[in-house]
Amino acid sequence: MDRLIYSAVSGMSASMVQQRAIASNMANAQTSGFKAEILDARPVTLKGGPVELRAMNRTEVRGASMTDGSVTETGGPLDIAMQGNVMLAVQSLDGSEVYTRRGDLSITAMGVLQTGDGLPVMGAGGPITVPVGGDIAIAPDGGVMLADPQDPQAAPVQIDRIKLANAAGTDIAKGLDGQFRVRGGGVLPEDLDAKVITGSLEQSNVTTSEVLVEMIEAQRLFDIRTNVVSTARDLDESSARLMRIDR
Repeated sequence: MDRLIYSAVSGMSASMVQQRAIASNMANAQTSGFKAEILDARPVTLKGGPVELRAMNRTEVRGASMTDGSVTETGGPLDIAMQGNVMLAVQSLDGSEVYTRRGDLSITAMGVLQTGDGLPVMGAGGPITVPVGGDIAIAPDGGVMLADPQDPQAAPVQIDRIKLANAAGTDIAKGLDGQFRVRGGGVLPEDLDAKVITGSLEQSNVTTSEVLVEMIEAQRLFDIRTNVVSTARDLDESSARLMRIDR
């Protein structure tokens, strides 16, 4: 009974990890540039002596689906959409460089160019800061263009360039904060040939109908594993009654 319960409880724990991943995907189905999380489930058998027969289910979020989401035209001068292996470099809360596909950019009151989740966008020399009051737009090559509203005839001037990185051939991992990092540390090289679609946003690649099916299947699997634990308890109690000596 011990082996049966051990495996069932391990499976229940894996189901809870799966449910958390599904909930995250569902919650971000409308988040710009969000990449659906992918689970990796595998059996793990303990080695050595009598415990070797105990197998547990190890389930973790190993990565994300990097398929492109649909691109929606918004007309916003600070909205950009990336396709393929191109990623936007931003500064995380701990100051390190991380990467995202979220392209709904805005400018803070202090002039910092940031993503929709409040992370500063990286440029040639760090986070990009623009003059307050100017007309800012993003060029297809990632250039941050400044136009003088007092002189509409003057050509916009490039004041910085967004760092667009290429993740091809690099092992990157998605963190709990939804940002991508180079596995083991380091930064991605800038792709000087990368292009973005301006005035547009890449939508989440989560398919809501598929996530709903996965949610139902995960709940049913959790119920089955719960019933296995209950059955093991009943079998254990039945075995104890058979071995009891009536006096």
